[in-house]
Amino acid sequence: MRHATRPVLGILGGMGPLATADFYRRFVERTPADSDQTHLPVVMWADPAVPDRTAALLGEGPSPVPALVEGARWLQRAGVSCIAVPCNTAHAYIEQLSKVTGVEVLDMIRAALEAAARRTPGLERVGVLATRGTRLTGLYERAGARLGLDVVQVPASVQQEYVDAAIRAVKGGADPAGPQRRIAMATESLREQGAQAAIAACTEIPLISEAAARVLPLVDSTEALAEAAVARLWQPADMVRTGGRTG
Repeated sequence: MRHATRPVLGILGGMGPLATADFYRRFVERTPADSDQTHLPVVMWADPAVPDRTAALLGEGPSPVPALVEGARWLQRAGVSCIAVPCNTAHAYIEQLSKVTGVEVLDMIRAALEAAARRTPGLERVGVLATRGTRLTGLYERAGARLGLDVVQVPASVQQEYVDAAIRAVKGGADPAGPQRRIAMATESLREQGAQAAIAACTEIPLISEAAARVLPLVDSTEALAEAAVARLWQPADMVRTGGRTG
């Protein structure tokens, strides 16, 4: 690894491809570097063939764990310091992944909830816009309880008609106007349940969240993970200064 003396971020991505690209862009934007050369080195494994996480959790498809382990081990061999997985639903398997590989995986769920608490003074109830798989696992509910936050989800009918449909549309490359309206309507449902803020807890949702952000303060889980990655790895004193030269 060329930058062996510097911390290296591993990105275990491809779930989906656009969400992975969005995460990398946000990571770069939030790194307080002053030149190309002072940005953090990154190694990415982005395999779109990882089995669908929600289908696996619902008992309707194969486990993604073997594919996740393969990617994590490849990143380990590349010398990464820790791994970011820009997929909320995949976090249902992160504990298992860490046990098998020994790799440090940043906690996207906690990062998103902590970001919501920081950005919404007095936050007590937060709504979550997520896949059915993430809902099923209770990832946000358990993490929220540890932080003293009440987590609410949209009703099942809203999940199917608006949230699931919007996520499918983004993954399928549809015009974003329709998915934007669906996510805004789902966010309205969360507000009606007393949510003071909402979390875009599927990495496709931030791509279609502009209208939803006008309904409730909206925390982007992708952005929260990017901020956590920078906080974990950025070491200004150790950065190689190059006088601002670019490549």
